[in-house]
Amino acid sequence: MTDFVDYRLKDGIATLTMDDGKANAFGMAMMAALTAGLDRAAALADVVVIMGRPGLLSAGFDLTVIKGPRAGVSAMVHAGAELLLKIYLHPQPVIIGCTGHAVAAGALMLCAGDYRIGVSGAYKIGLNETAIGLSLPTFGLELARDRLDSRYLSMATLGAELYPPSTAAAVGYLDRAERPGDFKAALAAKAAQLQALDREAYVLAKRRLRAAREALIRASLSDEIGA
Repeated sequence: MTDFVDYRLKDGIATLTMDDGKANAFGMAMMAALTAGLDRAAALADVVVIMGRPGLLSAGFDLTVIKGPRAGVSAMVHAGAELLLKIYLHPQPVIIGCTGHAVAAGALMLCAGDYRIGVSGAYKIGLNETAIGLSLPTFGLELARDRLDSRYLSMATLGAELYPPSTAAAVGYLDRAERPGDFKAALAAKAAQLQALDREAYVLAKRRLRAAREALIRASLSDEIGA
């Protein structure tokens, strides 16, 4: 599809594979490619799978922009909030295949998905913002609050804890972790299961389940990031 996201459609399942050859950072081009892929899937598919390349889902927002002028930071973070909300409210089931490191906005993408399957391995998942001098905006905290186990929430957000995939399932970043040889089959099986659900009922229930948190997030955007 682009140099950032490969789009494949087979048997009603749209698979968006992120690979920028580097950190799969949430820069403007990567986010535009993911947005376009989601829009394309909404028109043509039944279920969406988003994944990264082996060893990496995403390292989060583009740090070269984060360290630059404030206007560029605000624009990128606002675009990131909109992308995460788009995934969170997408009118189809969204499965995230965690292929490796998922840090900061990469971990938030896991929180935005409907079902999250990780491949077992020696990598980390989590929100490291407070360890690198950043503060999580409301949209990040609310996505984390929605999906993470309350027993881990404070250390996962305030404490910048990073977790291996086996622990990330207990924390709530993943629904389960699979051995590398079983990972793709697990994604396919879950996609087929979700594809069998009634789409109209699914979309309505998702909207009702998540609309209040969407409203809270949108109310915070202008004050926090100058949207």
